[in-house]
Amino acid sequence: MKEVKHYINGQYVGSASGRMFDNINPATGEVISQVHEAGEAEVDAAVQAARAALNGPWSKMTLDERSKILHAVADGINARFDEFLEAECADTGKPKSLASHIDIPRGAANFKVFADMVKNVATEAFEMATPDGTGALNYAVRRPKGVIGVISPWNLPLLLMTWKVGPALACGNTVVVKPSEETPTTTALLGEVMKEAGVPDGVYNVVQGYGGDSAGAFLTAHPDVDGYTFTGETRTGELIMQNAAKGVRDISLELGGKNAGIVFADCDMDKAIEGTMRSAFANCGQVCLGTERVYVERSIFDEFVSRLKAEAEKLVIGPPDDATANLGPLISQKQRDKVLSYYQQAVNDGATVVTGGGIPDMPDALKNGSWIQPTIWTGLNNDSAVINEEIFGPCCHIQPFDTEEEAIEQANRLPYGLASAIWTENLSRAARVAGQVEAGIVWVNSWFLRDLRTAFGGSKQSGIGREGGEHSLEFYTELKNICLKL
Repeated sequence: MKEVKHYINGQYVGSASGRMFDNINPATGEVISQVHEAGEAEVDAAVQAARAALNGPWSKMTLDERSKILHAVADGINARFDEFLEAECADTGKPKSLASHIDIPRGAANFKVFADMVKNVATEAFEMATPDGTGALNYAVRRPKGVIGVISPWNLPLLLMTWKVGPALACGNTVVVKPSEETPTTTALLGEVMKEAGVPDGVYNVVQGYGGDSAGAFLTAHPDVDGYTFTGETRTGELIMQNAAKGVRDISLELGGKNAGIVFADCDMDKAIEGTMRSAFANCGQVCLGTERVYVERSIFDEFVSRLKAEAEKLVIGPPDDATANLGPLISQKQRDKVLSYYQQAVNDGATVVTGGGIPDMPDALKNGSWIQPTIWTGLNNDSAVINEEIFGPCCHIQPFDTEEEAIEQANRLPYGLASAIWTENLSRAARVAGQVEAGIVWVNSWFLRDLRTAFGGSKQSGIGREGGEHSLEFYTELKNICLKL
């Protein structure tokens, strides 16, 4: 049985306690590896290695030297593309067609994008007068924040982990990464690539384990970590905030959402159906930016529901190696139980099940996988948990509206504000509504279209801080002002 170990100070190490847990393929239910679980000793060793490396060769490299190494990391991922693809799909069960176009290439690109960006973003300088007439010059310099604790999710494991590690390393920090216990493999595998690319030992460290009373809790409580970046549910983010408050450590949190799509009668219906299909069902609905609430102008409501139903029923459910499959399983049986509980709640609350609502009939080899049907509802009232709580499955509720003001009110009524999608061919309406919707990112006539130079993050209970472009540099560096008297 394959073992997945920690990567600490340039070496793969097991847990001193000998504690391990099963890594299960969600497509088959089979155990594919045993994962070592970090205790306080392993987490402390990783943090101390990161602290030592912060003051070692890494800190003495020029921007060009660091950039060259990070480009080599990206090239190393691409050189082992198939190996990363197999590992990611085995951990997540997602179709290779999806992971090969998004997860792996974007995971590699994050290193190049930020390695180049950190060299080309200016700081600031101001001349000022002084009483003696000689003047002074104020100028800013960026310095690494220090040791960064990276806690990454299971839905896009490599992509979202490197989205944090890439800019952290580009800015000269060192990292301790705690991947999700559901998806440990590609984060561990990246250690080999780091070594081959010339990243000094201790710059990139990985500790495996769970959140509570395990690696995650030990990492967020460690006093020698200077900042935390986390993607995951809001409750966990609140716990990280509490721990980070001790010592006044910085945080960047991308948290839960219950994202709204707004479809106006003047939309391009083909675009709106295609975009909503992806936003509701891509990655089996396990996308933090996904749309679970769809508000459609009443005059086109019936047509929209009918067409979305027809497209959802064309989705092909299957394992990663099935070239025709475009919908994989949920990440685990636990997640399926959660999603199914909402499917039942919808029925209990009087929803009309437009399509789906249960478990698909799968071949014997896949019977134990975490499969679920893509599901669409209508007819729920606003007090239903199904349209108030994040489900994180392949589902959406569609509700009619009559006025622009009503649509905006419905979109904004929840305590979340991560993302939204607006479908209209009226440019003035697009700008007007997008400006009023309370979300960190609003797409108009598109979804998941991402320029990595732009700000990314949530508002309200969907997060704190922004990453992407120079906004990542704001979190991963300390901006120091130097006042030079002339």
